[in-house]
Amino acid sequence: MDHLTGLIGLYIDYVIYFFGFLWDPGERLFLIYLGAAVGFAFLIYKWNRHHVSGPETARDSKSFLSFLLPSHVWSHPSAWLDVRYFIFHHLIGHFVLFGVLAGCSAWTYALVTGGANLAEMARIGDAQSGPADYLIALGYMFAFFVIGDLIAYTTHYLQHKIPVLWEFHKVHHSAEVMHPISNFREHPIDNLFYKVALGAGYGAFIGLASNVLNYVPSMPAVFGVPLLMFLFNLMGYNLRHSHIWLRWPGMWSKVFPSPAHHHVHHSCHPDHFDKNFAFMFPVWDVIFGTYIMPVDNKDVKFGVAGMKSGEMDTCTKLYLVPFKKAFRRLKPKPHKQDKVIPPAE
Repeated sequence: MDHLTGLIGLYIDYVIYFFGFLWDPGERLFLIYLGAAVGFAFLIYKWNRHHVSGPETARDSKSFLSFLLPSHVWSHPSAWLDVRYFIFHHLIGHFVLFGVLAGCSAWTYALVTGGANLAEMARIGDAQSGPADYLIALGYMFAFFVIGDLIAYTTHYLQHKIPVLWEFHKVHHSAEVMHPISNFREHPIDNLFYKVALGAGYGAFIGLASNVLNYVPSMPAVFGVPLLMFLFNLMGYNLRHSHIWLRWPGMWSKVFPSPAHHHVHHSCHPDHFDKNFAFMFPVWDVIFGTYIMPVDNKDVKFGVAGMKSGEMDTCTKLYLVPFKKAFRRLKPKPHKQDKVIPPAE
């Protein structure tokens, strides 16, 4: 009974934490990140009105509010499924997986360091305050996110290339229109695979750094969020899952992540299949030959090519259909029986 009471209390705390996402800098939907995305959207709106000609100009010349929240997105059933699923998934799947990433990091850290406690070593890092320590922390932060993004790239690549994993990752790609909450249309198994891989990778990296430095550096932070992650979220992150096309000019698109980079990844146009896997550093796509960046979004259409209408149009289907399809892929195929040749008369 005590365990049950403790679990209920933990769940209540989690629900309170979840509904505070707008005020939490660690969440993608933090108000400052959303505000920055709206700011970028306004600049694009102004640019389109004064510089873009053609059939889109008439639509873009309407009010900024209609540009930001267009009817063709918010009248689509997929948009409201994302809203329902955001609450449904966070109150069920996310709670079950709560702490997996941190747990995996702590486990692999202990494995690499011979049993050291990650939290204790982090406290030692917090006490470092000299100029050299700051430079070490800055370098550590960049290395942490570069290595982490390579792990994320690899994990993402496998989610597309391994058929069983694709059945679960397909949930995220099933959105036919996108807005910031579409970011959270993810299957729990997809989340689990990603969190275990990334958590284990982070733990191993932190452990190696700790073995060299004898402490875990405390990264430069803003509102308690590592500086690099804060800047990443601030630079139009919430437009990555939206209808608004924002592409950095020239070679910068290969250096810094733009919303357009991720739009192409979600596109079901044949030229865009299995492209743009990186999250923070598009250079991984450039190195491994998966980078593509069209000059505009005329061929970008969201969704999964060949998916039947109604296949994933409810929260329950988003959870259960991938299990059904994955089971079919794993189920051994019956061997063809040898053809029986009738005896000669």
